[in-house]
Amino acid sequence: MNQFMGNFVSNTALVFNYLILFYAIGISLNYVLLAALSAIAMRSYKKKNSFVDYRTILSSPNAPSVSLIAPAYNESMTIVDNVRSLLTLHYNNCEIIIVNDGSKDNTLALLIEAYELEKVNMVLDERVATKAVRGIYKAKNPAYHKLVVVDKENGGKADALNVGINVSSNQLIACIDVDCVLEQDAILKLVKPFMEEDRKVIATGGVIRIANSCIVEDGRLVKVKVPESFIARVQVLEYFRAFLMGRMAWAKVDGLLLISGAFGMFDKETVIRAGGYNHNTVGEDMELLVRMRRLMYEEKQPCKVAFIPDPLCWTEAPQTWNILKRQRNRWTRGTAETLWIHRKMIFNRKYGIHGMLSLPLWVLFEWAAPLIEFFGLLFFLFIMLLGYANWLYFFSFFALVYTFAIMNSVFAILFEERSYQQYKKPRFMLSLVLTALLEPLIYHPVTVWAAILGNRDLMTGKKSWGEMTRTGFAQKAKEASA
Repeated sequence: MNQFMGNFVSNTALVFNYLILFYAIGISLNYVLLAALSAIAMRSYKKKNSFVDYRTILSSPNAPSVSLIAPAYNESMTIVDNVRSLLTLHYNNCEIIIVNDGSKDNTLALLIEAYELEKVNMVLDERVATKAVRGIYKAKNPAYHKLVVVDKENGGKADALNVGINVSSNQLIACIDVDCVLEQDAILKLVKPFMEEDRKVIATGGVIRIANSCIVEDGRLVKVKVPESFIARVQVLEYFRAFLMGRMAWAKVDGLLLISGAFGMFDKETVIRAGGYNHNTVGEDMELLVRMRRLMYEEKQPCKVAFIPDPLCWTEAPQTWNILKRQRNRWTRGTAETLWIHRKMIFNRKYGIHGMLSLPLWVLFEWAAPLIEFFGLLFFLFIMLLGYANWLYFFSFFALVYTFAIMNSVFAILFEERSYQQYKKPRFMLSLVLTALLEPLIYHPVTVWAAILGNRDLMTGKKSWGEMTRTGFAQKAKEASA
C-alpha cells in the first residue's frame, strides 16, 4: 500500500512538473510575441507621426466634438486642481463634465466656490438609466464656460459615467478618473484615429503613467520623477509592460479588449447602443469595450479600437500594501466578471480574433495565472512534506522564471527609453532596474494573493470597490516646496 501511494504521489508530481513547465513556456512565448509586435507597432507609429502637426486638428472645422466625463466621489483633496488641469487642455470643441457621485465630503462645495457655479435648468436626454440627478451647475464666469458639474445620488463610478453620457452634447466621450492629470495635447492625440481611419473607430486609449513623486502645479505636470516608494516604482514597471508591451501589441492585431478606465475615448452612439456602463461589475471599463466589440460583430459592422503609445495621462498609484491589494482584488473580480458575462464569445469564430485569441488568452494568462501559481505552490509544499520534492528541478525552474521576469521588465524599460523617455536621469533608470530585481520576490507574491482574495470575494458576492485613499497632488507639491 505504501509503495502504491509512493508511486502515485511520484507520478502525480511528475505530471504536475510537466504541466507547470508547459504553462510557463506558453506564458513566456506570449510575452515574447507581444513584445515583438509592440516593437513593430511602436516603430510604425513613430515613423507615421513624427511630422504630424496637431495644431491642424486644433484649428480644423471637421474636428469632432468631445465631452470629457470625470466622476468624482469624496475627491476634496484633489478636485479643484484636477478640474483646473482639465480646463487647460488644448482642444476647442470640448466640454468638461464633472459628475459628483453623492460625495459625503465638500467636493461639490469646493467646485461651486472655485469655479463660480450656479444651478441651471437643463433637460436630460436619459438614454441610459441612472440614479437620480439632484442638480446641474454651470459657471457664471465666462472663463469656465466649458465646465458642467452634475450632482447626483451615489450610484458608483459606472452610474456616474452614465449620467455624464446623458448630459453630454457631443459625438465623442472621453471618460477619465478625476484624480488624473492629462497632457495638454491628450484630447488632440486621441481624436486623431477617429478622423483618419477607414473603418469605424469605436474607442481609443493611450498610455497611463504613474504620477507619484512627480511635481504637479496648478493642475499641470511640471517635473517627472521616479516614485520614491518601492510599491509605486514597481507599478511604473507594470505600466510599462502593460501599455508599451501589451496593449500596443493587441492594438496592432486589432485584438485589444481593454481601454483603461483612467482615460479613454469612445464613440458615444456606439456606447449608448451597447447600453452604457454596467453598474453590476467592478470592471466596467473592460466590460463596456468587450460589449461594444460584441455588438459590432453581431451587427457585422467592421470597427477598430486604436491605441496611442504617447504618455497622455498621469495618475496617482497606490502607495500602501492595503490599498494596492484592494485595487488588485477589484481588477481580478472585474476581469472574471467580464469573461463570465461574455463567455459566449470564447472560442466562437463569429467573434473573430477576439473570440478565437484575445479572450481565450485572457482566461489562460490573465485570470488563471495567479490561480495556477498559488495552487501550484500549495501542491509543491504538499509533495515536499511527503518527501517527494525534486529540489534540482525546483531551483532550476525558479531561476529560469526569475531571470525571465527580470528580462521582461528590463525590456519594458528599454521600450520606454526608445520611445518617449520620460525618466531622463540615469539614476532614475538605475532605480527602476534595481526595483525589477526585487519585484518577483517582494511585490509579485502580494499581487498573487490579492488575486486569490479577489476570486474568493467574487464567489461570495462581494461588489464593493474598497476605499482608495489618495495623497493629493497639491499636498505633495507643498511638501516638495517645503
